[in-house]
Amino acid sequence: MIATMVYKLTKDATPEQLKEAGLGAHFADHDKALFYHNAAGVPFTATYIQAKGDPIADLYEDIAAEEKARATYQWLIDMSDDPDINDALKFLREREVVISDWKRQ
Repeated sequence: MIATMVYKLTKDATPEQLKEAGLGAHFADHDKALFYHNAAGVPFTATYIQAKGDPIADLYEDIAAEEKARATYQWLIDMSDDPDINDALKFLREREVVISDWKRQ
């Protein structure tokens, strides 16, 4: 969902606008394509998905991932002044809280 938000926010932007927004390097490498990477530009890899085969260890890993996602949504909300984007991010953030709370029970 985040990638779709980014796409919708940048799909009509000119190369100059992307450069002004700090996305010049991304545009130079990927045009307006959705290329999954973190804020530092490190691409997504399967190494971000952890599993040991132990249900308890895997559950704790999943809970930690949910908490990290929730925190990221909050940071994005704090940086955004777009009410529609913030509403979608708040929905995602609350979903992570519900999932995390359910897994703790």
